[in-house]
Amino acid sequence: MSVETKLAFDQEYVKQFSTGRGEPEWLLNFRLKALELVDKLDLPKPDKTKIDKWNFTQFAHLQDVTASSFDELDDEVKALAGEATNEQNIVVQKDGATARLQLSEAVKQQGVIFTDLATALKEHGQLVEKYFMGDAVNVDENRLVALHVALMNGGTFIYVPKNTEVTVPLQAVYNVSEAALFNHVIVVAEDNSSVTYVENYVGSPKEETVANIVAEVYAGAGARVSFGAVDNLSENVTTYVVRRAHVGRDARVDWALGQMNDGNTVSENTTHLIGEGSYADTKTVTIGRGTQKQNFTTQVFHHGKHSEGYILKHGVMREEATAIFNGITKIEHGASKSNGEQTERVLMLSEKARGDANPILLIDEDDVTAGHAASVGRIDPLQMFYLMSRGITQKEAERLIIHGFLAPVVNQLPVESVKERFTEVIERKVK
Repeated sequence: MSVETKLAFDQEYVKQFSTGRGEPEWLLNFRLKALELVDKLDLPKPDKTKIDKWNFTQFAHLQDVTASSFDELDDEVKALAGEATNEQNIVVQKDGATARLQLSEAVKQQGVIFTDLATALKEHGQLVEKYFMGDAVNVDENRLVALHVALMNGGTFIYVPKNTEVTVPLQAVYNVSEAALFNHVIVVAEDNSSVTYVENYVGSPKEETVANIVAEVYAGAGARVSFGAVDNLSENVTTYVVRRAHVGRDARVDWALGQMNDGNTVSENTTHLIGEGSYADTKTVTIGRGTQKQNFTTQVFHHGKHSEGYILKHGVMREEATAIFNGITKIEHGASKSNGEQTERVLMLSEKARGDANPILLIDEDDVTAGHAASVGRIDPLQMFYLMSRGITQKEAERLIIHGFLAPVVNQLPVESVKERFTEVIERKVK
């Protein structure tokens, strides 16, 4: 199928969009610079996946940013958000427009900022400018990142001051309904602070559209950030998602990513271990079905001495789905005493399903430890025999094995409503 690649948005459109939202001049200029780059830059080139005919440019982009009514949202979104209470900390958006925004008084008193990006730009503009498209992501990386900046229409800003521990999770729900979503998330944890953030992407639009997502995480010295995500967009949505972190001295970032989209997806998750003693643990699980094509690249770069990075990826491929799992551990020169480990495992449940696991170690330092493991194959017949010998049907045995296979991410999600919905998504996809 031929896909029109010319963008239907010009400088005048971007100017009207930005000024209509009351954005600061620096962001308008940033958007216009990004728009100029769109036609000059190439698409990203995920390893072993051709995306030049995927739809990244044909979509509706809403000018209206009027707040949505929570009551009009889909039942799935309401279930994820749960009942509104004074203790809830949540942002809910539909096509980039905010439908619910709540921060508990206790968290607010700690000096924590947790709000939608549009509000943050108005109330904390200088702080947003400091971190937006900062060290983690550059606007000129590729065409889709530039397009993201030019048309960004949703997102969340989180800022945790020094020596502040946020003991309750912060949650965001992003609903893709009828328009493309260009969502930008910034999580800043200053020195010796801690925060847990969990996001959900849900939606089943009637027409083909795009989700173009960027998340930036900055963990200062001694900080702790736990970042959980469940992506569950329908087959009509083509997704490009980049999630990256910069981790300071003795800081830690944990990723728990449930990537359950039904449409074609390119996902990149990169962590830079900058400081000495920095730590990253990234877990990713997915189920592919139908004819969808997916590419998952997880990278951990060790810059600081005594840094530790762990990658775990589990994928289940059904029907005619295909997926590439790339894991890259790079230990830079000077990052002595560092340790990098990774594991990629893929289960294929049908003859036409395809999965490819590619663990890569790039070592530029002698005094380090590193290892990798990868496997691609069918469900272990011994596991099936063990379960079926105890009276469990073949279908139920297969279901139980898959749930166990995906448990590393499910069990790490701290919001009970999110965990329940994730389990329901798994159930739907393995039937």
